[in-house]
Amino acid sequence: MDLFMNYDEILCRRIQEVKPSGIRRFFDILEEMKDAISLGVGEPDFVTPWHIRDAGIYSLEQGHTKYTSNAGMLELRQEISKYLRRRFDLEYDGTNQILVTVGGSEAIDLALRVLVNRGDEVIIPVPSFVCYGPLTEMAGGVPVYVELTAENGFRLTPEQLKAAITPRTKVLVLPFPSNPTGGIMERQDLEAIAQVLVDNDIMVISDEIYAELTYGQRHVSPANIPQLYDRTVVVNGFSKSHAMTGWRMGYVCGPAPILQQMLKLHQFGIMSAPTTSQYAAIEAMRNGDVDIEKMRDEYDGRRRYLVEGLRRIGLPCFEPKGAFYVFPDIRGTGLTSDEFCERFLMEEKVAVISGAAFGPGGEGFIRCCYATSMKDIAEALTRMDNFLTNLRKKQAREG
Repeated sequence: MDLFMNYDEILCRRIQEVKPSGIRRFFDILEEMKDAISLGVGEPDFVTPWHIRDAGIYSLEQGHTKYTSNAGMLELRQEISKYLRRRFDLEYDGTNQILVTVGGSEAIDLALRVLVNRGDEVIIPVPSFVCYGPLTEMAGGVPVYVELTAENGFRLTPEQLKAAITPRTKVLVLPFPSNPTGGIMERQDLEAIAQVLVDNDIMVISDEIYAELTYGQRHVSPANIPQLYDRTVVVNGFSKSHAMTGWRMGYVCGPAPILQQMLKLHQFGIMSAPTTSQYAAIEAMRNGDVDIEKMRDEYDGRRRYLVEGLRRIGLPCFEPKGAFYVFPDIRGTGLTSDEFCERFLMEEKVAVISGAAFGPGGEGFIRCCYATSMKDIAEALTRMDNFLTNLRKKQAREG
C-alpha cells in the first residue's frame, strides 16, 4: 500500500460526508452470538412461494439468460400494469409509464436524481427508512426532516408540511406504510395535503413497498388522488409483498416524461434488471395474490400479539396499521435508544433497532420487526420483560 496516498483528498467529499447506516452494527454483534433472537432484520421470514421460484428456474432451463429491454420485459411491465389496476385502482401504461428496477432502492435513487437540482430541498417525514436523506444528499439536494409523532399516528399533517416548505422545496417523500413506525396515510390525510402540494408545485416520491401489508384498510396511494396523479412517482417492488428480497426486483411508475429520464440513468448505470428475476416476477404478478393474503394474515396475528405483549410489560406502543414493524416508546426506561438496544442485545441476546437510526424523532423508540416466528416473538417478549424488570430493580437501588 502506498503510504503517500491521501485518499481523503482523492475520494468524493459529498460521499464521504454521508453517514453510514446506523442499523448494520447491531447485526455484526448478533452474528457472534449463540441462542440470539433477531427482531431487527426488515425482511419477510417466508421463502419465496414455490410457483414463483419455479418460474425462475424454468426460465434458466429454457436458456433465458440474455439482457432484456432496458425498461424491463414488456410482458412484465404489462403484468405490473394489470396488478396495479387490480389491487390499487392505479392506471399506468406498461409501454412508457413503468420501469423495472433492481429493487425499490434503485427506483428511489433514480427518482431523486432526475427531480432534484443542486440545492433543491426534499421534505422527508421522519422517523423513516434510512436511505432517503443520504440519497438526497448524493443527488445534490438538501434533506429537510419533518418529525412525526405517535400522538398523531405518525401521519404528516398539512400544518407540518406548510411549515417545512421554502422557495427551494422541490420534492416530498411519502414513505407510507412506514418503516419503522407502521404508520399509514389514509385517503383523507392525502386529500388534506394535496392542495398544499399543488399550490407550491411540489413533486411526490411515494415509497409504497409495503402497500400490500396494511391491516384493516386498503392502501391508498397519493396517485389515487386526482390532483396528485401527475406529480407523483410511485415506487414499489416484490421484496415485501412476495417475499422476494434476494431477487432484487422493483419498479417505478409515473408521468412518461419523468420515466423517460429515469430510464436514461438506468440504461447507463444498470442496463437491465436480472432476467431470471423478471421471469419470476411475471409469475408473481399473475398468480401471487393468494400468497400475499396468506402472508398478510400471518403478519396481522403477530402484529396484534407483539403490540399486546409490549404494552403488558410496560412499554407504550402505537398500534401499527401497515408494514411489519412495531415502534414502542422506551423513554420511560431512562435509557437512550442506542443504550437500550446495546444493553438488551448484550444482556438478553435479542436484537432490536434503535429508533435514532431512522432520523430525528426516532430517539426514545426502538423498532421491533415481527417478520419472524411466533415462537421467537414470544421468547423475545419474555427476555424483554426480564430485561426491564432487572433494569427497574437496578435503577431503584441506585436511586
